[in-house]
Amino acid sequence: MVYDPSTFSNVTEVRTTHIDVNFNVNFETRIIDGNITLKLITLVDDVKKVILDTRYLNVRSASLSGEKLKYNVAPRNEKFGSALHIELGKSLPANTEFSLNVDYTTSEQGTAIHARSLLPCQDTPAIKLTYSAEVEVPQPLRALMSAIRIDEGENTERGTRIYKFEQNTKIPSYLIALAVGNLVGKEIGPRSTVWTEPEVVDDAAWEFADTEKFIATGEELLTPYEWKRYDVLVLPSSFPYGGMENPCLTFVTPTLLAGDRSLVDVVAHEISHSWMGNLVTTTNWEHFWLNEGWTVFIERKIAGRLHGEKESEFDAIIGLQSLERDVKLFGETNALTALVPNLQGVDPDDSFSSVPYGILCYLNRYRMKVIGGPEYFEPYMKAHVQEFAGKSITTDDWKNFLYSFVEKNFGTEKKASLDTIQWESWLHSPGMPPVKNEFDQTLAKACDNLAQRWNSARNNENFDEFSPADIENFTPGQKSKTSLP
Repeated sequence: MVYDPSTFSNVTEVRTTHIDVNFNVNFETRIIDGNITLKLITLVDDVKKVILDTRYLNVRSASLSGEKLKYNVAPRNEKFGSALHIELGKSLPANTEFSLNVDYTTSEQGTAIHARSLLPCQDTPAIKLTYSAEVEVPQPLRALMSAIRIDEGENTERGTRIYKFEQNTKIPSYLIALAVGNLVGKEIGPRSTVWTEPEVVDDAAWEFADTEKFIATGEELLTPYEWKRYDVLVLPSSFPYGGMENPCLTFVTPTLLAGDRSLVDVVAHEISHSWMGNLVTTTNWEHFWLNEGWTVFIERKIAGRLHGEKESEFDAIIGLQSLERDVKLFGETNALTALVPNLQGVDPDDSFSSVPYGILCYLNRYRMKVIGGPEYFEPYMKAHVQEFAGKSITTDDWKNFLYSFVEKNFGTEKKASLDTIQWESWLHSPGMPPVKNEFDQTLAKACDNLAQRWNSARNNENFDEFSPADIENFTPGQKSKTSLP
């Protein structure tokens, strides 16, 4: 049975399979005029209503087969928005397919929004669906979405452009993304274009020139790339994150345009989400680590293949420091520092930290050591994707498959070795992991030694001994992180 404490939708009674979207983007009012058709299927008998998630949406009508339906928007919950109750006017038996139309507008948009702020939906990663979209925007602006663009044209009477998109691989609702602006694109690979404002497109294309290498390395480690396109959209500086892994169109911050490609491993991280998160998805936000922890682990695998294992180890050290800081910030006994926290009544955003990104990496590293090294673990990584592609899973699903895979492929002795892992502590106890990993310190020591020299020179007010030669052999990662506490 589906469980998600962060949704109002009646996911145990109905499931969305596809959404047809029509958006008209109005920059003067800063709202989106939306009309969507949800294709649903009943999961049980006697379904009389559909409940959807919304946040600050102005619902104008709901209909079934052209007939207007009664609906009610519940009082707003500060954390989760408002439930939209739509009465179907009849009782539907199990396995009934039907289409529900909702007409609405968004509120004024000024910050990052959840899917339920963009459209009424079953806003839970437990539900995976396809979508198609038609987006009308003022000329000469361009619309981009987390989907494949299939057509574009003009409406000369209204002075608009109309873009059509299709996403034929099932995704959770949080990956439905839209961007509109003064955007131009430049190809950076056989399946990648970088999009941004005209003034910086050349710089962005140079910065992200290695994108295809990241994709190809991910394919070597896991499975063929599912999504056809991997484009990168460089957003304005107001974008509050490093990157967001929308399928077909990763959003990134312009702060990655460092001029030396030192920060582009953020793109390697978002590419890794193409498998871990987008293809294999957490069933709810209590299991968020299944998205992020796996992604960081694959990102470091890609870095190791392309830049050498010392660079991957250096990145792991930096990640461990971030994890230690966040655990200290939250408090070592805070339940939200458990890898699998209880989020009943908790806004998932309030639990955000380095914990789901970091602990799984160190658990994977420890598991790899327990079962015998990369030659055993890397086939399991690929099998994990093959087993769960297109599905939403829990921690128990992940763990059960690990045991069955190890037993089937490596025998009962290797399976028994998994029982030596302190699963309860790793998964459910707050604070730092129960086992401390060891890392290659070569690159970290070089940074630390230079930082110590700087500190000494600062105390003596003597900087004459320093020169560019001090960092001429540093990797881009070392140059951007030269001070290690």
